[in-house]
Amino acid sequence: MSKIDRITVIVLDSFGVGEMPDAAKYGDEGSHTLGGICRVNTDLSVPNLVNMGLGNISPFEQVPPVDQPIAFWGKMAEASPGKDTTTGHWEMMGLVLDTEFPTFPDGFPPEFMSRFEEAVGRKTLGNKAASGTIILDELGEEHIKTGSLIIYTSADSVFQIAAHEEVVPVPELYGICEIARKMLTGKYEVGRVIARPFVGEPGNFSRTYNRHDYAVPPTSSTLLDLMGEAGVTTYGVGKIGDIFCGQGVQHSTRTQGNSDGMVVLAENLDRYPDGFHYLNLVDFDMNYGHRRDPVGYGKCLEEFDQQLPSIVTRLGPRDLLFLTADHGNDPTFPGTDHCREYVPILAYSPAHTPGADLGVRSSFADLAATIAEVWNIRGVKYGTSFADGLLSSH
Repeated sequence: MSKIDRITVIVLDSFGVGEMPDAAKYGDEGSHTLGGICRVNTDLSVPNLVNMGLGNISPFEQVPPVDQPIAFWGKMAEASPGKDTTTGHWEMMGLVLDTEFPTFPDGFPPEFMSRFEEAVGRKTLGNKAASGTIILDELGEEHIKTGSLIIYTSADSVFQIAAHEEVVPVPELYGICEIARKMLTGKYEVGRVIARPFVGEPGNFSRTYNRHDYAVPPTSSTLLDLMGEAGVTTYGVGKIGDIFCGQGVQHSTRTQGNSDGMVVLAENLDRYPDGFHYLNLVDFDMNYGHRRDPVGYGKCLEEFDQQLPSIVTRLGPRDLLFLTADHGNDPTFPGTDHCREYVPILAYSPAHTPGADLGVRSSFADLAATIAEVWNIRGVKYGTSFADGLLSSH
């Protein structure tokens, strides 16, 4: 097996490639994030992703299959129940959950909300499942007048707190979220508390990149922890550090969206010739999936495709790059929530082209098992490695 010194994983947050067999259980039958984007954006152009083999996973007219993709291609099913960011990322790092995090589609119980208001010294508005942008239009003006916090959730296991940065300064909002995180235990232990700062005037509010996620710590060790024990340095870019509560992430860099994340990753690759580099690109999900904006999603995907060579050209024969996602979020599907979809897996190394079909993987944890085998790291409990097929000589 080839010697690999550096592995990079880029997560295109929410970029699903079609409903999973159990999608109907989640109300997601018929969802297809890539398909929805292609139906609306008839002139979509993503030549670099096509060259890597995206169309070999899920072909569309704008994303056709190619005879010899430079990357290995396949798709992965989620073994854990649910369809949220935390569960998806944990599973791709080898932690498969047996039960879902609790959700509160009808809002959080009055008993909890009264205790929360007393603890933070502010009243609340909303407390319901809602789109993060629509609820600002609905309650933003009242929030500015009263100083009450906007609380909302979704089909995901989240407790989200929105506040205007001139009404509740960002450090205060973070402190409020930390209080909420400590209170949300037991039957209320949601996967994430999310600070959602925003700016602007009524009718023209916009969320800022001062968002901060407060996840529960992983329930057991992940591949990130095992890497540290094996002497591999880990670098998280974007919200990776938040998703894992910093556990196993030795160096963490926050970003101002997708483009900035790609720039930071490129700088890290220039600076560090080895280690594990893990990037989440949140704009796909936050700005376009949840907002049901397929045109914006398509443009965002094209922008990523244009930046992809800035990463690929920095890779040498001892590099391995994976592109994947953590769940779906079809911008043409009803509602505003994530979708239970397969995610793509594209694996590229300059030393091993062209690629081959990796098939349909039964768990996101196959990614963790593969990385563990490449680096001879023991302790990953879940997943089936595809390293032999990936790095075998052609």
